[in-house]
Amino acid sequence: MSSAIYPSLKGRKVLITGGGSGIGAGLVTGFVRQGAKVHFIDLVDDVSATLDTGVLGVPPVFHKCDLTDTPLLEKTLATILADGPVQILLNNAARDDRHSLAEVTSEFFDKNIAVNLKHMAMCTRAIAPGMKAAGGGAIINFGSISWHLGLPDLVLYETAKAAIEGFTRALARELGPDNIRVTTIIPGNVKTKRQEKWYTPEGEAEIVRSQCLPGRIVPDHVASLAMFLASDDAELCTGHGYWIDAGWR
Repeated sequence: MSSAIYPSLKGRKVLITGGGSGIGAGLVTGFVRQGAKVHFIDLVDDVSATLDTGVLGVPPVFHKCDLTDTPLLEKTLATILADGPVQILLNNAARDDRHSLAEVTSEFFDKNIAVNLKHMAMCTRAIAPGMKAAGGGAIINFGSISWHLGLPDLVLYETAKAAIEGFTRALARELGPDNIRVTTIIPGNVKTKRQEKWYTPEGEAEIVRSQCLPGRIVPDHVASLAMFLASDDAELCTGHGYWIDAGWR
C-alpha cells in the first residue's frame, strides 16, 4: 500500500522496539521510507537482519537486545544515544503468549510484565531528557484491543496493555511542557505470521465479520497511523489512544 510522505520525518532519529517482525517490521520499513534515521531493537537477529536491505532511504540500524534485561537495555540505549538524541520513540515490543490464571506464578507475572510494560518505562526514561534538549519529540506506545474486548487466555497481557493507556495519559501530562507528545496506538487484530499461530481460517473469517469494514489489517496500516502521529502534522495530538481496528466489536 502507498502512504503519505511527511517532510517533518525526514532526517529524524527514530527508535523502534520489537522492530524485527510483525507490526515492528512495518514500522521500520515505513519510517525508513520517510527518510528517517531508524534504529530498532529486537532479540531474534536472523529475522531482523533481513530488514537492512531492499528499502529506500538510509538502512536501519539493528541492535540485538533482550528488553527484559534492564542492564543490557540501558547499555544498548546508551549506544543509540551516543550520536544524538532520539526524536521519535515507538514502544512497540510485546508478547501475547496465551495463558490461564492458574498458570500465573510470581515468576511468570514478573516476566510477563517485563516483556509487555516495564521496558517501555525504561526506554522512555532514558530517551526523554535528550528529547527535551532537542526541543521536543513524539513517543508512541502500543496498546491492544484485547483488553477492551476481554478476550480469553490473556489475563496478564491485557493487564499490561490496559496499563499502557494510563502510562500514556500520565506521561503526556508530565512531558507536555517539554513539547513531548505521548500517544497510544490501539490495533485490532493485525495479520502477522505470529498471529497466524492463533487463528484458524474460520477464526479469521469471524474477526472480519465482527469488523465494520471488510478485509484484514496488516502492519503497513498500523505504520501509516504511527507515521502521522510522529509527524508535525499531529503537533497537538497527545494523551489519547488512536484506534485502528476496522471497527471490530
